[in-house]
Amino acid sequence: MSQPPPFSPTVTLLTVSRVWEAAFTDGLKPLGLTTRKYGLLGHIRGTPGISFSELARRSRITVQSAHTAVAAFVESGLVDDSTAHAGAASTLRITAEGESLLARAAEVVARLDDEFAAQHPELTEALRAHMVRVMSATG
Repeated sequence: MSQPPPFSPTVTLLTVSRVWEAAFTDGLKPLGLTTRKYGLLGHIRGTPGISFSELARRSRITVQSAHTAVAAFVESGLVDDSTAHAGAASTLRITAEGESLLARAAEVVARLDDEFAAQHPELTEALRAHMVRVMSATG
């Protein structure tokens, strides 16, 4: 009989992540959001006036993909690009409709956070402590 593989925190974290990413994806779907769209909208809200280049860099996508996503957001009324003309730097801002959508997405996140914390209290606290250390090191 073969031995089970040795414990790997990396593989375990990736496995746990995939399970919760699937739940997050399912929770966002009724809102018409994907994980990527949620992240993009969050970056735009968090950094009003963000450039397409910076948005692409933060989201780890191409500038062309950022333009495509933002065009869809503008068409849907979620984002305003007040200087959307060739040659001008864009000034991306979230609209009231975008804020409302992100508030509904925050409810999904809060529900998932509560479920995760109830199922994995020790891991929740370990993740919180890790985030505090990371934020302290970069601050």
